[in-house]
Amino acid sequence: MQTPIEKIEDSEFKELANQAIDKIEQALEKLFETTDFDVDTQRQGSNVLNIKFPNNTVIVINLQTPLHELWLAAKEGGYHFRWSGTKKTPLWLDTKTNEEFFTSVAKHVKQQGGVDLAL
Repeated sequence: MQTPIEKIEDSEFKELANQAIDKIEQALEKLFETTDFDVDTQRQGSNVLNIKFPNNTVIVINLQTPLHELWLAAKEGGYHFRWSGTKKTPLWLDTKTNEEFFTSVAKHVKQQGGVDLAL
C-alpha cells in the first residue's frame, strides 16, 4: 500500500526540493573528486541547477514552487516531477510515467555524461 501524499506549504516544498538538488550536486562533486569525470555544476539562485558535460550538453533542474514540481530539462526532453511524498520520505514522480526523480536524473547523467551517478 502506498503512503498517502503529505500536503506541504510552499516554504516546505522549497526546502525539500533544494535538499534534492543539493544531493545531486554533492553526488556529482564526489564523482568529480574520485574519478576523472569532468562536469561543471552551476547554481542560479537556489532554484536552478545547471549541469554541463564535456560534450557541451546540459541538464537543467529547477523548482516550480506553485506546482510543487521539480522540472528537468535534458537532451532527450523536458520532464515534470510532482511532489508525491511525505516530509519524512520526500518523493517526486514524473507526471507522465511515474518514474522517480533521482532515477531519472541518474539516467540522463548516464546518457549525456556516460557515467553512473549514485543517488
